[in-house]
Formats: sequence, C-alpha cells, structure tokens
Amino acid sequence: MKYDIEKIDEAILALLGALEFDNGRVWKRLNFDAMDRLHANGLIGEPRGRAESVYRTETGLQRAKVLASRYFAS
Repeated sequence: MKYDIEKIDEAILALLGALEFDNGRVWKRLNFDAMDRLHANGLIGEPRGRAESVYRTETGLQRAKVLASRYFAS
C-alpha cells in the first residue's frame, strides 16, 4: 500500500502538538525521514544529534496545536 507522505507528516506534526512537554519540547523518536522533512519545512528544530527531544518552531508550534485539536480533541 502506498501512503500519502504529506498526510503522514501532518499526522506526525499533530502528534508533536499533542505530546509536548516542558513548554514546547517533544520526543523525536519518530520516523527519521518524516522528522527530516518537518525540519526542512521549518516546522521543527534540528532532529539529528544526541538530544532525545526537539523544539518546534513558532510556525510548527501553532500548526501542531491546530492539528492536535483536529485529530485528538475529545
């Protein structure tokens, strides 16, 4: 089955919106290619390195909150 990469990236960003801690940090143990794409699109900080979390950019933070609400709010 072929998946829509843009939809996958959007869902991951929604998860980042729902799973934040410490005022904007999120764990980065998700698909590396997807995390690289989110970084290339200016939505998260550098996902590579020793840290186990990554910051979302201001744009990424705002978009992640909207997506998290859309997908996960009860």
